[in-house]
Amino acid sequence: MNIINANGIDLAWDDFGDADAETVLLISGLGTQMIRWTDRFCEGLAAQGFRVIRFDNRDAGCSTHFSTSPAPDFGALAAALMAGRRPDVPYTLYDMAADGIGLLDALGAEKVHVVGRSMGGMIAQILASEHAGRVLSLTSIMSSTGNPALPQAAPDVMAMMMRPAPDPAIDPEGFLEVRLAFARKIAGTGFPFDAKGQRALLLEEVKRSYDPSGAARQIAAMAVAGDRRARLASITVPTLVIHGTDDPLILPTCGRDTASSIPDALYLQIDGMGHDLPPELDGRVIAEICNLVNGQSGPVGS
Repeated sequence: MNIINANGIDLAWDDFGDADAETVLLISGLGTQMIRWTDRFCEGLAAQGFRVIRFDNRDAGCSTHFSTSPAPDFGALAAALMAGRRPDVPYTLYDMAADGIGLLDALGAEKVHVVGRSMGGMIAQILASEHAGRVLSLTSIMSSTGNPALPQAAPDVMAMMMRPAPDPAIDPEGFLEVRLAFARKIAGTGFPFDAKGQRALLLEEVKRSYDPSGAARQIAAMAVAGDRRARLASITVPTLVIHGTDDPLILPTCGRDTASSIPDALYLQIDGMGHDLPPELDGRVIAEICNLVNGQSGPVGS
């Protein structure tokens, strides 16, 4: 892992593959760290001839945490949005996209293929729409457009996501119980749930950094991002949208809306995939990204 100052903050990052190869930038989701893009996935993508860069978003992992900004009051945030007012938040998804550009500048990567999952997909969409000259292709996975008419996750799913977990330094087993229950809830039915692997990943994230207020600030950034469809319509790079049929957090309709908002975007819906990338899908997702980059006519799995 490396630390570099970019866009006025410290970003933790690492890379795989030949430093002179065409670059793929991987962007992580809400409250998760760059290690969610597993070494196995990154090495598999690098083996296809890419330099693969992953990094911790601000307020996650080993990147800068905005700890002097308190966790948002979600009631006040919702009330302001419903009243048509712009809430005061520490930063926005556009700031997080600018972090990505700052990282690329610092690393001397002029143009990249951008791949984002969940919130990272939203950031990737912003990179492709607002920094078009830096993006060669866009892959948006299990993400959405901010369209207010789209269906929301079921209340029980949202309640599990927002449920505070015990402090892992005090009650590690209680923490794991809460977070594993949520991971199981959003996993799809088409692939085995790897409780042992999920447990190890959660513990590794805690070892790197534990800051639930950071995830809350990221939620606020998503909440004020608004409807991005008009900007997505300006994207001209090859685009692939991947979504699972079993995603209970960002519903499949959201993926279809993303694809329909971006001209000529390819849409791939994967049966049995939830709001997760199980290891069984590594090879397929890597193949889909390569297919897009190589200018094939459609998803290899369509």
